[in-house]
Amino acid sequence: MSAPGRPLGEFELIERFFKRRGRTAAPATRPAGRAVALGIGDDCALLTPDAGMQLAISTDMLVEGRHFLPTVPPRRLGHKALAVNLSDLAACGAEPLGFTLALALPRADPAFLEPFAAGLFALADEHGVELIGGDTTAGPLNISVTVLGQVPAGGALLRRGARAGDDLWVSGQLGDARLALEVFRGNVALGAAEFEAARLAMECPQPRVALGRALRGLASAAIDLSDGLVGDLGHVLAASNVGAVIDADALPRSAVLAAQAPALQRQCVLAGGDDYELLFTAPPQHRAAVEAAGRLVGVAVTRFGRIDAAAGLQVHDAGGRAVEMDWRGFDHFAA
Repeated sequence: MSAPGRPLGEFELIERFFKRRGRTAAPATRPAGRAVALGIGDDCALLTPDAGMQLAISTDMLVEGRHFLPTVPPRRLGHKALAVNLSDLAACGAEPLGFTLALALPRADPAFLEPFAAGLFALADEHGVELIGGDTTAGPLNISVTVLGQVPAGGALLRRGARAGDDLWVSGQLGDARLALEVFRGNVALGAAEFEAARLAMECPQPRVALGRALRGLASAAIDLSDGLVGDLGHVLAASNVGAVIDADALPRSAVLAAQAPALQRQCVLAGGDDYELLFTAPPQHRAAVEAAGRLVGVAVTRFGRIDAAAGLQVHDAGGRAVEMDWRGFDHFAA
């Protein structure tokens, strides 16, 4: 503990907030069968994936003012920093093993760090994943997490597997995160309870790790929805060299969003971003199995379109009428 009035140093910060209490503080060999053989405390962590597994690795960066507002509670920010990375593992059908955290801070403030670490580790414990290393420095608030997982060799869900005739599915509900952003921007007014529900979706997304694993062998392609459905679906179509036809009105949304104007609803569900749900394709003969997988893990799945051999994306409403659109996925260097 630092002395009163003395700022926290880098190593004291790590020891106080990011070394788990009740766990081995010094490097230690993990029990047999655990992937993390050596965690925090040395120059490198050591991981031992299970036999027949490939490593799955993903990195995401969250920058204040670009990816999150300064009003976000630190506990939720800690949750989201890990959640967006776990969502990438979910899209590949991978099992999380460990993660690193690189953290730039304007100042070492315990009032921020304590709830931030609590949110981070609560989600880590929920998914059985360990913090195995990282770095801290002074600077504008910037959070970078790298997550490592494992998936059976040759069994990862990829973007390039969609085939003509496949069904298009999505998990959960879409659009609430964008709705909350529109409230913050002053473009939409919501009641307190409705705003809190939308804000929770924006600031505390739930990575669909269990669903991703359950879809191995069923889904032909998958991606997580971070930059908006139209943009992220476009990545799948490009990688698979196919097109798609979708029903905009079939996309799942909350009662709060469904009460808004139709144009706003479509903007939020088609191009909102920050949903962190899974979009995936699967052959029609797997429909019952896909629905059973969703029930097994407690996540709703909705079929909203099909993959087409002809390139391009066609968006229709429930009556089959074309929906005019000029919506693109989020681009950090264009937005």
